[in-house]
Amino acid sequence: MIQCKAAVADGQGGFSMQTIAVADPIGDEVLVQIKASGICHTDWDSQSWGKALVMGHEGAGVVLKVGPQVKSIQVGDPVMLNWAIPCYDCFQCQEGNQHICERNSAVTAGNKLSQGHATFESTRYHGEPIERAFSLGTMSEYTLVREAACVKIGVEMPFPSAAIVGCGVMTGYGSVFNAAKVKAGSSVVVLGTGGVGLNVIQGARIAGAGKIIAIDVNPVRLEMALEYGATHSILADKADTGLLQAAQVVKTMTQGRGADYAFECTAIPELGAAPLAMVRNAGTAVQVSGIEQEIVIDMNLFEWDKVYINPLYGKCRPQIDFPILQALYAKGDLLLDEMVTRTYPLEELAQAFADMHAGKNAKGVIVF
Repeated sequence: MIQCKAAVADGQGGFSMQTIAVADPIGDEVLVQIKASGICHTDWDSQSWGKALVMGHEGAGVVLKVGPQVKSIQVGDPVMLNWAIPCYDCFQCQEGNQHICERNSAVTAGNKLSQGHATFESTRYHGEPIERAFSLGTMSEYTLVREAACVKIGVEMPFPSAAIVGCGVMTGYGSVFNAAKVKAGSSVVVLGTGGVGLNVIQGARIAGAGKIIAIDVNPVRLEMALEYGATHSILADKADTGLLQAAQVVKTMTQGRGADYAFECTAIPELGAAPLAMVRNAGTAVQVSGIEQEIVIDMNLFEWDKVYINPLYGKCRPQIDFPILQALYAKGDLLLDEMVTRTYPLEELAQAFADMHAGKNAKGVIVF
């Protein structure tokens, strides 16, 4: 087993740098030498999931070894990792919903180790098996994953840029293209301009939206939004409950109707209904950020014929969408290098989290 350093969450709200052991791959497993791992609010949350685990769920690296059943990739291939690991055979995969695979998804396959997780016993901490976050565990020098978690990098792309595709970039882009299906020339509102919101903005720009309105309480983030494709910005007031005042500003900017699409990217439960206030009659409101708390919604906000959707991970189909994102990057349409504001060694993860919470980075990335 390879001995390597990793960020290990204790399950009680903390983490530390530890030495873990990673075994050789068997079956359809792949041993990846991680070169970069993105930093996300979900990684911060994973410290409090009640169990020890190797942190990290977005990453990129080089294939070091493959199991005997691996067919699509070879030793030496650069790969980006994807946490929504399809089996391709279950009901949802057959329906085209690979992101909510009933067997392999770390989110939808039950509160247990899913079949998307490589052999549990093959990663050890203090001699005992330890889980990898989202079946990946990318905040580690090496990780063992299933073949279906890997997508080969087919264009020239730095590993830090490749690492961020497998979460916020895919979520934002996919929410625009796969879920809402934004039309060219349409008007789009984006509530919250963090990492996911910026990628919704990028997606809307690539889709040809005519008006892209960014809303945030942080003026620095709004400046970032303009760099990624927003055409207008609204500095929201923290006292604006439900962003109803901001919604009136949106209506004045959209012929009094409201926008065609509105995307909530704040993860603030109190703003779960806010995109409904932003869209016109028969418009589409998208809850992107994964709010899971119980909220109260004024049903008047649905009038009339408005649609509210709650897609997971931009309805990701990794072997279809990741190559598209790579091609858009190669053309210069998808800004990834620019999004990596700062890189950190693994030992500076605490500082990286602090900078994330302070909103300093479009995206921070751990590099090995």
